[in-house]
Amino acid sequence: MAPHSGINTDDIREKARKDLLDLLEGVRGKKNLVIEKSLAGPIGIFVKFSTLQDHGVDKVFFLENDNVDASQKNVIFLARGEKANQPIAVAEQIKRLQKQSNIDHEFSVVWVPRRTLVCNKILEEAGVLGDVGVEELPLHFIPLEQDVLSLCLDDCFSDLYLRKDPTSIFLAAQALMPIQQAHGLFPRIIGKGDNAHRLMELLFRMRSEAAADESTTSKFGLMPSASVESLVIIDREIDFATVLLTQLTYEGLIDEMFGIQHNQAEIDSSVVGPAPGAQQSGRTPAAPAQQGLKRKIQLDSFDKLFEQLRDTNGAIVDGLLNKVARRLQSDMESRHTAKTTSELRDFVNKLPGYQTEQQSLKTHIGLTEEIMKNTQGDIFRRTLEVQQNLYDGSDPSYQHDTIEELISRDVPLTAILRLLCLESCISGGLRPKDLDNFKRQILHAYGYQHLLTLDALEKMGLLSSRASANVLLNPIGMGGGAAEATKTNYNYLRRVLKLVVDEVNEQNPNDIAYVYSGYAPLSVRLVQSIIQKQHLLTITKGASAASNGVSSAAHGWQGFEEALRNTKGETFNRVQKGDDQAVKARHMLAGTGGKAKTVVVMFLGGITFTEIAALRFVAKSEEGRRKILICTTDVISGDRMMEAAIETGDFGRG
Repeated sequence: MAPHSGINTDDIREKARKDLLDLLEGVRGKKNLVIEKSLAGPIGIFVKFSTLQDHGVDKVFFLENDNVDASQKNVIFLARGEKANQPIAVAEQIKRLQKQSNIDHEFSVVWVPRRTLVCNKILEEAGVLGDVGVEELPLHFIPLEQDVLSLCLDDCFSDLYLRKDPTSIFLAAQALMPIQQAHGLFPRIIGKGDNAHRLMELLFRMRSEAAADESTTSKFGLMPSASVESLVIIDREIDFATVLLTQLTYEGLIDEMFGIQHNQAEIDSSVVGPAPGAQQSGRTPAAPAQQGLKRKIQLDSFDKLFEQLRDTNGAIVDGLLNKVARRLQSDMESRHTAKTTSELRDFVNKLPGYQTEQQSLKTHIGLTEEIMKNTQGDIFRRTLEVQQNLYDGSDPSYQHDTIEELISRDVPLTAILRLLCLESCISGGLRPKDLDNFKRQILHAYGYQHLLTLDALEKMGLLSSRASANVLLNPIGMGGGAAEATKTNYNYLRRVLKLVVDEVNEQNPNDIAYVYSGYAPLSVRLVQSIIQKQHLLTITKGASAASNGVSSAAHGWQGFEEALRNTKGETFNRVQKGDDQAVKARHMLAGTGGKAKTVVVMFLGGITFTEIAALRFVAKSEEGRRKILICTTDVISGDRMMEAAIETGDFGRG
């Protein structure tokens, strides 16, 4: 059998769908499905509720609501088994149904993505292990888009950096292994960061275990892939600052204002209008009855207009929507100029497409108007000004008056913490006196429960005192003595990797810095230093230095070693080799001459929509030479990063 020509995300989607439906088919007759809330969104991406009904599902309940009824004899629980909370909830609901119902229920528990010792122990201690059928659903990567795969681990950021729980690293390794099984070994594994290094070591260990297991050796391609060029692993910890900045692409702005989860955003119907086909009453869309009604809108490539807008800078979206509106108006008016019946028939055939596009246009005009109201507001502009001054390298103490003013104006706590953490990351910490002052103001303004919030931010390395970080104020770098930095030195990297670009063309961008209107994400610059060496050397050192420096055929981090020494965490570049004869045979069979190879970029700890847009920009400029497949543990934002630390309890206040 010839090797696969490339990684097809549709195959991953279809396998996940088939595995789930096969499990449902394994339980005969009608059944109730009890699903963990955090799994509902990811599963909704690849299977619809109507399909579940076709496979015998009568009702769907959320595990957290504890409201499953006795309407069906068969009850299936679908939950993650990595932590104790979910198995405990499953055991309690099984015991409740057994006690309250007269029906002799048949229970099945499906653990995602694997059955763990914790699951077994909790069900056994509850006395229900013998009463349930236990299955596994190896649901790893969920395709959010053709070029984006996510593990959809909502808690991965706090697990990794607050609780120091390495489970998501193991799950990432488990998800990457099937790609190697299907397409061959990653010829080269390159990465930056301590957690990234752990993931690389885990992949090598899993490969050794698979090679030793006779049952898997036959299907495991123990040779480098002919279609995959390399795996690049980026630990989120090396570049917290990028996430803390306000996202300025269209999709990023929607995420900042409304939040996007699993390709869906829940938005007030007064902004985007009622759902298509909804019954219209005599009231106008802006009537009071519409206020507060939420509507879920789908935000993915099935919406062709959104696909055009998503990665553009938010400043130009208004103009693009105007162009689409004028074109659509022109197309609709063409029905009046139709002279023959065949021309009229052609127009009628296109009408459903026009109506869909018109509905999409209305939605995005409503979203854009709401976003512009926000971005033109004083608080947004002041916040953005502080951020830009911080990443430009201005003295951070000049921004403190503005931050204090925002606190006094009762701006949401997440926005204040993002600014303070951004200063801490970029400047190597805050001066002890300033840090104590801001802590006091936050506790007075937002409540004393945030002592725990501030402590959590310090544990994650997001907020710290500058006392132990004086080395980061050295603008010429750390020198050659240190093998790896304990903190990322943005002051040095700003210059050597040209993170700040003064003249940005947002209309026709020529650099990834357009996504933040002048700031290039460090994480994506590091990816460029691997796959776009000549281009990055040209913009950082000039054309002559690039031509005399590292060749375009150079592998790994070559040419950017000094920048890597000023970035937090371990650096690695490992080659995976197979049997020489087998490798030659595979390359002959694959016939990949002239075909674009795939670079798999794995973000461990989360990625923002703006970084995805920047990576797509890199992929577009590499079109024909290589493709980029983006993998991540989850899609995050600055607010979600802060929410991982914010204490929600008020400890009986009031």
